[in-house]
Formats: sequence, structure tokens, C-alpha cells
Amino acid sequence: MSEKRLFGIIGFPLTHSFSERYFNNKFEAEGIKDAYFKPFSIEHIESVKEILASHSDLNGFAITIPHKKAILPFLNESTQEVKRMGACNCVRVKDGVLTGFNTDVIGFEQSFIKKLQPHHKKALILGSGGAAAAVEFVLQKLGIDYRFVSRNKNDDATNLTYEELNQKVFTDYTVVINTTPLGTFPKVDEAPAIPYHLLTTNHYLFDLVYNPAETKFLRLGKAQGAAIENGYEMLVIQAEANWDLWQ
Repeated sequence: MSEKRLFGIIGFPLTHSFSERYFNNKFEAEGIKDAYFKPFSIEHIESVKEILASHSDLNGFAITIPHKKAILPFLNESTQEVKRMGACNCVRVKDGVLTGFNTDVIGFEQSFIKKLQPHHKKALILGSGGAAAAVEFVLQKLGIDYRFVSRNKNDDATNLTYEELNQKVFTDYTVVINTTPLGTFPKVDEAPAIPYHLLTTNHYLFDLVYNPAETKFLRLGKAQGAAIENGYEMLVIQAEANWDLWQ
């Protein structure tokens, strides 16, 4: 019998990992006997060297918070998308060569566009991590103007702070995308500090968080009549894209 192939996910922390459950269910349902999946919870990205050294059967791995940008120096090759956005969420390991991809882009775009309306011309991106880079890439592709929102002004002052979110901003920017982990189980009472009372039926809230299915961010948006979508479908799409690349 051929040696089993290992696939995994690298992040920190990795409580309630979607990928581990998804792939183990997939392997069982599709009768894939020569593969298994393992989570690697590492606080510091340098530990990826130890993982590679001690797991010669590792064929590929996903990357999640907080390592999507930090993994880049460890890659031997990467796609133009990864180079352009500076973030990677999928690595193929073949003959010792690590190749980086970004399937967050595929997952986000395919899920996001389903509820997009003609009046959704401007978006606010909450957060600035690796997932935000994929969201920015997709918005550029779709021709949607955007501003980043964060707690503090960045060096070039192009972003908005949460304190600057007012009626005028929410009249102009009718899409709000949460790329932060705020509201993820078990901290379900947390939500980005935006003025939810300014949301209307013209707004569309997309949360990259999938657990719980309806975060406080989405629940408060729905109460104002906004369209909402969580990150579950995005995760499924990117997981299948990862699997295709690992093959």
C-alpha cells in the first residue's frame, strides 16, 4: 500500500478548525484512503521549518490567521496574485519546493458577488491582515472603490478610523466587509465598532467569520434591513480550490 499523504493547516490558535473537520469528512465521504489531515497550531511562523523537517509526507497545507503574510519568506515560488497582494493561504509541497497560492480570492469573489447589487459601488474593509489583502484584490478586480477601516491612522492616512464612520461615510459606502476575527466563537458577543444604526436596506454586510453562522456584526446589520452573508461558503470554495492545487 502506498504511503499516506499528509495535508494540514497552519495558524494560531486553531480551535474549532473548519479545515480539519472539512477534509476529514471529505476523505471519508469520497473514499480517499491515502490522505489524512492534521492541524499545526504554531504561534511563530519560524516553527514551519520544524513541521517540514519532521513530516516528510506533507504534501500541502492551508494557512490562516495570523500567518498569511508571514509565510511569504518561506516560499520557493508563488503566483503573481500572491506577490501582488502579499498574502498566501495555500502552499503546495512537492519535491521540497514550497509554492504559494491564494484561494481566498476565489472563495471570496464567488461567494461575495451573489448578493452584490448595482448600487453597491463602494466598500469598507474592516481589518488589514492577510484576508483583507484578498478582499482588496477582488474589489479591485470588480471595480469597487474601497477604504480600509482600522483603529489608528496608517502612515499615508488613506484609511479611515472607526471614529470617522459617520452618516456621510455610510451613505457613500454601502458594502461593509469584516476581515477581522471579532465575533468568532466563543467570543460571540464581540463585533466591530461601527455605528450600526446608520445601516439601511441599501447596505450589504459580508463577514469572513463563519462560526457562529450569524455573528453579532451580521445580526445587527440584519436588524437594520441590510443584506448579509457569512464566510462559510467562501471557506468551502477555497478548501476545494486548495485540494485541486495539492493534487
